[in-house]
Amino acid sequence: MSHELLTVEQMAQADRASIDAGIAGWKLMLSAGTAVAQEIRRRWSPRPITVLCGPGNNGGDGFVIANHLAQHGWSVRVALHGEMGGLPQDAKHHALQWTGPTIALAPSAVEGCALIVDAIFGAGLNRSMSTGITDTLALAGQLKIPIIAVDVPSGVMGDSGEADGAAAAACTVTFARKKPAHLLLPARDLCGEIVLADIGISGSVIDALQVDTWENSPALWRRSLPTAESAANKYTRGHALLYGGYPMTGAARMAARAAARIGCGLTTLAVPQIAFPIYAAALTSIMVQPLSDDVALASLLQDRRYNAFSIGPGAGVNAVTRDYTLAMLDTSKPMVIDADAINVFAPTPAELFNAIQAPVVLTPHEGEFKRIFTLEGDKLSRARAAAAMSGAVVVLKGADTVIAAPDGRAAINGNAPPTLATAGSGDVLGGLILGLLAQGMEAFLAAAAAVWMHADAAAAFGPGLLAEDLPDLIPAVLRRLEAVP
Repeated sequence: MSHELLTVEQMAQADRASIDAGIAGWKLMLSAGTAVAQEIRRRWSPRPITVLCGPGNNGGDGFVIANHLAQHGWSVRVALHGEMGGLPQDAKHHALQWTGPTIALAPSAVEGCALIVDAIFGAGLNRSMSTGITDTLALAGQLKIPIIAVDVPSGVMGDSGEADGAAAAACTVTFARKKPAHLLLPARDLCGEIVLADIGISGSVIDALQVDTWENSPALWRRSLPTAESAANKYTRGHALLYGGYPMTGAARMAARAAARIGCGLTTLAVPQIAFPIYAAALTSIMVQPLSDDVALASLLQDRRYNAFSIGPGAGVNAVTRDYTLAMLDTSKPMVIDADAINVFAPTPAELFNAIQAPVVLTPHEGEFKRIFTLEGDKLSRARAAAAMSGAVVVLKGADTVIAAPDGRAAINGNAPPTLATAGSGDVLGGLILGLLAQGMEAFLAAAAAVWMHADAAAAFGPGLLAEDLPDLIPAVLRRLEAVP
């Protein structure tokens, strides 16, 4: 499966390029509608069905679906928003072939049917729907009639994942490539199962679009994962240094174990002197370095054997965290900044951004993000803008985590189970990113890989997950990835 995500405009460009290459627009529409109709026949036996058609090309897809199902013995009626004469040329071509019943699109159109096709508006919708449409969709939801959506559920904005008046679909069939809305909340939950249909748009057409957004998957970063050479030793596999705070010690310990589990040759925790007995008693292969003062940290940071740093989990929102963060940044080594090391810069975010010169990954959840970024808009746009503003790769965490790079690349993650909503899981994620950075992986790809593996580990474990379970699940994830060609 291809994992590029197309914006609404890029999808329109792909359509136009395919038409310019010799595929008639009505044939593209025929392929799209036929793909939806075939998916309906695969899932359901014949039953009364209402096809809700809009005034644009999405409505044209709906007429193709209606024609196809009627020809296969289904009881079909079309409910049209607007007039048939106002349809675009390709949509009108298929509408004129429809000889069955056509009624106005209104709530009464969904009464008495057992299945609904939502072909009113596609991903390009950028305005609110009329009351008549939203009332119709609302009634369909109340009656619990299964809906199959064409492209996206009507009311969903394809680029942002925002939704206004949309009804949840049992299945959504989209074409050529997914859109960001298929992965971003709340749209993702409204789409139901997503089916990607090939309608004849070639890979070369997609390649020409210069796509910079992907669904996060191993296809994006698998070939860049670190591999241990036969002559490897613990130093060639990377040495990660984390700052562990006090009295909240669990977060840094989990992050350190995650860095080690993902392949780091050595992992060291630098901790306040008072906390040394706690960390040392709880860790074995993770080295613990007590810090007597700021000079001790400065000495550690001068050690060239360290490949990457991390600070934030359990560090405390205080001057020490701020100063240690800036000191680590001053080394120009790759770095993960999370939790309290983000929060401490809330009064002066520019101070943090100006200090970022080397590869840095910021891993905020929504609350932390809002403390240092005053950005509005959808999640993908905000993450991209934050990466450009800060100069760091931004991992905006959540059920639909977005990974964005300063150069504009972005990936949206879709494999995270709800069991990851547990204390400490974000600390483990930071440790995974750190471990990959220490092994030399490029920051954007390291962040994307860690996000996916973190979620895959949780999904494999199932219910009852605790954050401390996650590091020990990573080897199984790595074994599964090794089996991928």
